[in-house]
Amino acid sequence: MVKVAILGFGVVGSGVAEVLSGNGAGIQKKADELIEVKYILDVRDFPDSPFAKHFVKDFSVIEHDPEVNVVVETIGGVGAALDFTERALKQGKSVVTSNKELVATHGRRLLDLAAQNNAVYLFEASVGGGIPILRPLSECMSANEILEICGILNGTANYIFTRMVKDHVPFAEALAGAQANGYAEQDPSADVEGKDTCRKLCILSSIAYGWHLLPDQVPTTGITKITLADEAYAAAAGKSLKLLGRSIAREDGTICAYVEPHFVGNQDPLAGVEDVFNAIKVKGNAVGDVMFYGRGAGKLPTASAVVADVIAAARQMDRAGYRPWQPNRPDAVFSPDELSSQWYVRLASGELAGEKLTVPNAEAGESGWITAAMTRPELDKLLAGRDVLAVIRVLD
Repeated sequence: MVKVAILGFGVVGSGVAEVLSGNGAGIQKKADELIEVKYILDVRDFPDSPFAKHFVKDFSVIEHDPEVNVVVETIGGVGAALDFTERALKQGKSVVTSNKELVATHGRRLLDLAAQNNAVYLFEASVGGGIPILRPLSECMSANEILEICGILNGTANYIFTRMVKDHVPFAEALAGAQANGYAEQDPSADVEGKDTCRKLCILSSIAYGWHLLPDQVPTTGITKITLADEAYAAAAGKSLKLLGRSIAREDGTICAYVEPHFVGNQDPLAGVEDVFNAIKVKGNAVGDVMFYGRGAGKLPTASAVVADVIAAARQMDRAGYRPWQPNRPDAVFSPDELSSQWYVRLASGELAGEKLTVPNAEAGESGWITAAMTRPELDKLLAGRDVLAVIRVLD
C-alpha cells in the first residue's frame, strides 16, 4: 500500500484528493498498489470536507511517519514548498509537484537530492496542466536531438488574446473578464508579464537539453502593451497574436530561449489555439515536428497529471523519474537579438520598407508594416528616429 500526504488544499490539492478518492479502484489496477491519502497539510480548517479526518498542521508529522511514501506538494512558491520538499526527500519520500516556480529555480538540486535518497521527484503537472509533455519529451523522444520547442504555455494570456479578438475589447477589459471567470489571479503579473511562461520554458528546456536553464537567462516580454490595433493588424496580415515561449538549439550546443508575443501565421496550428488551451510544438532531428495540445490549467486537468505522477512514483520507487540535470551553463545561451526574423512594426507616422498592412478605422497617420527578415539590432537601426508604437516578432 502507498500512503500519500498532500501539502496544500487549494484548487490543485483538493483536486488531487478527489481524483485519488473517486478513481481509487482504477488507480489501484494501474499502480499495482492501493494508493490512499493519509494526511493533508494546510494551515486552514476544513471541518465540512469529506477529507476532514486527514488534516494536520505540522509537517513534521508527515516527515517522520515511515508509512508515507509519496508527498504531493501543491503549496506553490519557493518558501515552505522548498523546505518541505527537501525534508521529504531527505527522508526517502518521493515528491510530486505542480509547482513550476520551484522546479524552474531549484529543479536540478531537488532531482539530485531525490536520487541520493532513493526517491523520485516528479513534476509533469508543472507544465501544460493536464497535457502529458514532460515524460514524452524525456522518454518517448529520447532518441532525438531536440532542435526547437515553441509553445503557448499560459492559458490566461491566450484567453485574453481570444477575448480581445472575438469580443473586440481592450486588454484591461479582457483581463478583468479572465479574473471574473477564474482564469486569472487578482495579481495577474506572473501570467500577463510572461513569468509563468518563462518558468515552464525553463523546465522544458532543461529536460530537452540536459542542463539546468534558469529563468534569469530567458529574456521575457509580456502582453500588457498589446492593443486592439495590434490585433487588427495581425488579422490584416493573415496572422494571430500569441504569447510564445521558444527555445532553439544550435549545432554548437548553445541555445536561445525567450518569451515574447509573436505574430503567428494562420496556417500554423498554434494560431488556432484559443481560450485557456495550451499547445507545445517540439522539433526533433529524427521525428520532426510533434505537437501536444490540451487544457493547460484547471483543477481536475492538473490533478490528473499530478495523480499520474503519484502512480509513476508508486511503481518505480527504486529509480529516478527524470535523468539528472547538469549544472547551469552561462556560456551556452545566446540572445534572441541574434535571430533573424520578420517584424511587425506599428508607426504613428511615416513610411517603412516592407509590406504595408491596411486596417479599417486606423488612427490618423498610423500605419502597420511587416519587414524583411533581420536581427533586432538591424531593426533598431532601421527604426532609429521614427515614432514607433509597437514592435512584435513574426514567427518563422
